[in-house]
Order: sequence, then C-alpha cells, then structure tokens
Amino acid sequence: MDDAQIDGDANREVEVAPALIAVHPTQNSVAVAVGSDLRFFDLTGSRGVSLVDNSAEPFHKDSIRAIKFGANGKLFVSAGDDKLVKVWSTGSWQCISSVSSEKRVSAVAISNDGQYVCFADKFGVVWVVGVDEPDGNGGLVNKKAEPLLAHYCSIITGLEFSPDGRYIVSADRDFKIRVSVFPKKPLDGAHEIQSFCLGHTEFVSCISFICPVDLAEGLLVSGSGDSTIRLWNITTGALLDTCEVGTKVVSITGESFIPTSMGSSSAELLWTVTGISKLPGSDYNSLARVRVLSGFRKINSDSAERDVLLLGNDEIPGAEKLLEQLQGSVSIEENAFLAASEALKASMCNLLIKKQYPSENREFRKRTRNDKKNKQ
Repeated sequence: MDDAQIDGDANREVEVAPALIAVHPTQNSVAVAVGSDLRFFDLTGSRGVSLVDNSAEPFHKDSIRAIKFGANGKLFVSAGDDKLVKVWSTGSWQCISSVSSEKRVSAVAISNDGQYVCFADKFGVVWVVGVDEPDGNGGLVNKKAEPLLAHYCSIITGLEFSPDGRYIVSADRDFKIRVSVFPKKPLDGAHEIQSFCLGHTEFVSCISFICPVDLAEGLLVSGSGDSTIRLWNITTGALLDTCEVGTKVVSITGESFIPTSMGSSSAELLWTVTGISKLPGSDYNSLARVRVLSGFRKINSDSAERDVLLLGNDEIPGAEKLLEQLQGSVSIEENAFLAASEALKASMCNLLIKKQYPSENREFRKRTRNDKKNKQ
C-alpha cells in the first residue's frame, strides 16, 4: 500500500459530518441530523418523534448531508453519502419514497408546490425528480431524475427555493451564491440565471430565506466558513447586511461558531446549528449546538441595518426539552466545542475537496461502484 492510499484511508477515518437543522414552515417541528442520526422534536406536542422506515434501504447507512421540509410542511427530505434521497411524510413520520442518486448527495430542496424534489451531487449537478401525491397505500411513485442545472467544478453546499417559488438558489464551495429562474418545465432544465450573490470570503456553508413583515419577497440569509451571516436581495444580488460572529448582532462570545446549517419558519425565527458527528477519541456521541435568531426587522426606515437578536436557551420554543432532544443536553462543555470547532472546519474543507485516489484505487472503485445499479 503506497503513501497516497494510506493518506486517503486516514482522511476517511477522521472525517466527521457537520450537523444539520431543518424547521417545519409553521414551526410545528424541528429536525437535526448528526452523522447518520436523525432527531425530530414535535413542538406542538412538546415531545421527541420516532421515524418509521419500511423501505428496502431502511434509514441512512452513512452520513446525512442534507435535510429539508417542503413549503407546505407535508414532506421532509433527507439525503447523504449513501446516495439515497428519502422522502418522508410529516403526517405519519414514515418514509414514503427512496430515490437513488448516482453520486453522493450534498444538498436537497422541495419545490413550493411539492411536485418536485431537487438534489445536488458531489459533481456539482442539480437533479430534479417529479413526485406524485401519496396514493391510497401511503406510497409515492418514483420517477427518473433529470439534470436541472450544474456548477460542475463547484461542489454545491445548499439549495433553497425562494418564498414565491420563482427562483432556485444554490450555494457552493467557491464562495458564491447563484440565483436561477425555476422553469415552468423543470424536467427540461433551468437555463436562466437571475443574479449572483458575492461577498463571502470562504465556502458558503448554508442558506435559508427569512420573511420579515416589511419585505414580502423575503431575505436570503447565508452562513459561511468566514464566520459571518449575510443578508441578500436575490433579485439584484445586493448585500444588505453582514452579521459578524462575536459582535452584539450575533453575540456568541467565546465560541468558534461556523453555522453548518440553518432553517426558518413563519414565526420569523432563523434556526442555526453548529456541530459534528462523533470525534475519534471523544466521549461525546455527537456534538450539536442549536442557536435561534429573531428580529430581522429594519431598525428604522432610513437604514438598511436590521435588529437581529440571539435568543437565550430559555427563550427558544420548546426550550430545554427541545435542546435535550436535538443537542443531547441543554448545555455542552465549552472545551468539547473548542476541539469540535477545529475538527468541524477541517472536515468541511475536506468535504469540499474532490478526493484524489491512486490509479489502482480508481480502477477498483470503477469495478465496484454502484452507479449503474442505481440508475432508474
């Protein structure tokens, strides 16, 4: 075994999965994924939720890289390194469809009308698959995925539909956010770019929309490895505001907070999470820290600045019960997060670099990969 192969094996051993968060549009429930573990909390019943998966490939066998609720809250999608895109019913919390991807999945989104699921693979291609309403037996009919748009050289880190459904927004490892017009016939592809949102100085880790009452079209919010949260007007690509981590706007003093995922609800709250799956040598099964931001309203009509506030643990909907379910505990030792934050940034950088394999490894992978088996 040569040095390149040893290095590749070592990277796989220390690679950890960033924590993810998704929020039901009416804030009925919140989901967090850490590694291959999915955790749900029902805010209406103030209790944890157990998922049911009777599909041929039960649950996820590898790290989950993307989770998302649909705009109407009826569907939830999860996907990741096992190349499976799973569609769940939020009424029964049961997996009702499982779609295979040819490559590992890095981001997912559900169209506002619930008719299409979009997912991005590690080659930078966004695919779209049409889904039907649940039939009488509680199942969904799978259809063949078609390419929607592509970044090719850029690994896509986030997908999001605009509140009015007109645009699909994609974020990538090369610091940029692309806003594309979502076509009337998605299976024919999306070819019209509306704008680019440029300003982050490191990879864009996550994106979401927030809809304050004074802005009907909503604000795009993005998080990044540069430890900033930025607000954008997507129709023009203009930067509206920047929230520096550690300032009074997002006062998470003492923490190295890289938002790995974010989600919003109609309650004008932006839910964020930072954390990772189990670290080698760590006593923690997984680390996840949930933070919730409120406000996003203009301080005054003459200013573009918005009054964004960080909620305390006791102010978060569901409070301690929710944090215990999603984080594993209400409070987590700071020294554990110091080690985790360093591993998190290294892990996210590793995820955004296409792995190099020695020639003999590449030949073995070609013979054993399941791309052909997964084709519909």
